[in-house]
Amino acid sequence: MKKKVSAAAVTVAAVALVLVASAAEASHGHLKVGYYEKTCPGVEKVVKYHVAKAIEASRGSGAALVRLIFHDCFVRGCDASVLLDPTPANPATEKTAPINIGLAGFDVIDAIKADLESRCPGTVSCADIVVYAARDASSLLSNGHVHFPAPAGRLDGAVSLAADAQRDLPDSTFTVAELIRNFRRKNFTVEELVILSGAHAVGVGHCSSLRARLAAPPQQIVPAYRSLLAAKCGAGPDPVVPNNVRDEDPKAVAAAFPSFVKKLRKAKDFLDNSYYHNNLARIVTFNSDWQLLTEKEALGHVKEYAENGTLWDEDFSDALVKLSKLPMPPHSKGEIRKHCRFVNGHHY
Repeated sequence: MKKKVSAAAVTVAAVALVLVASAAEASHGHLKVGYYEKTCPGVEKVVKYHVAKAIEASRGSGAALVRLIFHDCFVRGCDASVLLDPTPANPATEKTAPINIGLAGFDVIDAIKADLESRCPGTVSCADIVVYAARDASSLLSNGHVHFPAPAGRLDGAVSLAADAQRDLPDSTFTVAELIRNFRRKNFTVEELVILSGAHAVGVGHCSSLRARLAAPPQQIVPAYRSLLAAKCGAGPDPVVPNNVRDEDPKAVAAAFPSFVKKLRKAKDFLDNSYYHNNLARIVTFNSDWQLLTEKEALGHVKEYAENGTLWDEDFSDALVKLSKLPMPPHSKGEIRKHCRFVNGHHY
């Protein structure tokens, strides 16, 4: 039964929505494209040079940089808190959290920061470098199909706690309901959850993050792929495997999953919509990936992006921009770090 709503109540609700929207806009309203045009000309070219150099040496470096922006921005906003090394005063920074196992790309960020400090001392934040680097890595790994102007003007945070990372980041064992709640807390929709999950087309995962898949039934994972993962995960205490089966070792695939050999790709860590094809075929690494097939709206978007790679390129670009605008907590103090691994004033 529908209840009548007074015009006054509607007006109050509308005003409240406007105020909330205005507050959200103000929280990152200082960000703008071309932020360093006058204070550090050429900053984006410097970042792209180092990212391209790193990817030329190892495409896995690009995948690490794409992962880094998510693991930074989803915890305390985009403030480079994930870059801070543990110290005696704070031995448990975000990068020490179990959920951040295998996080990499720090050396690339260090090289960029050192170069920019020599050109424009105390000007470019580590937080902005993380965003620029992820943008360029996404573009290079996708052959330019993922691209967007990146707004900048962030400050670096001084707080970094492993407990925050454990609380805020989605776990590979999550159910789809847990994933939706987790993303909703950061104001991301079910569609955006599916879009950002597509980043699993690149990179690697630790076997400790996918153990549940080794016992999953056939309706959740193709038995041949499960055997492939079991063989690789049995080769050491916690080895890594490619997130994308199309990047797997041909010998390992030939032994456990011979029917898939012809689908292996020569260019590894290519950022495209193959994740969605893999998911529908039940050949993805994490339980959280397969879970997207168990909810009607999420499944619809998985099918949508499997059918339209160009649409995913565009929507992934937009989702990264939204991700890059997640603000620091209210009343946080920020700075421009001289070294991305330590707050200013630290002696190292």
